Amino acid sequence: MNVVASTPLWQRLIVLAPAFLIGAGLLIGIFMVLGRALAQNLRESGHPRLVYAGLVALAGAIGLLTYLGVELPRE
Repeated sequence: MNVVASTPLWQRLIVLAPAFLIGAGLLIGIFMVLGRALAQNLRESGHPRLVYAGLVALAGAIGLLTYLGVELPRE
């Protein structure tokens, strides 16, 4: 008999709440560090417009390939 599956959802969420909080904190910290690094690189770049254009082109390519339904090969 599976004891975990028989517990109500709210009890499972209470038990998992610390893991969710720690995970959310880690994600926020990682994005803060990466954002600061990106801002620093943009400030030091000799051609920030070129960097912005590259980011926009990358986002556009990802959006177009997603819209067309292109999938990466899986092993």
